[in-house]
Amino acid sequence: MGLLDLLGFGKKTEKIKDFLVRKAVVLDVRSSQEFNSGHVNGAQNIPLNKVEQKIEKIKKLNKPVITCCASGIRSASASNILKQHGIEVINGGSWTKVDSLVQTI
Repeated sequence: MGLLDLLGFGKKTEKIKDFLVRKAVVLDVRSSQEFNSGHVNGAQNIPLNKVEQKIEKIKKLNKPVITCCASGIRSASASNILKQHGIEVINGGSWTKVDSLVQTI
């Protein structure tokens, strides 16, 4: 067991990888400008302030969702909103972290 596992991060990384293997949708909740400056390949961009309005669209994807942003704060908020609507979701944190995990799958 490594230090990350003791802090609870190792399990989160494994859960994100599990979501990726299951063809989860990566939902980047940063602004369009931030998204256009770099993002996970194949990610969908729905800024945090639009997530509530796009719930039905997200549900129709019928896939688990990984939220991401710049640091993990907005993606945590988006994750909570999606959970309230019965969507299987995990907060992936920063988009660069999710991107690095996508590269390993």
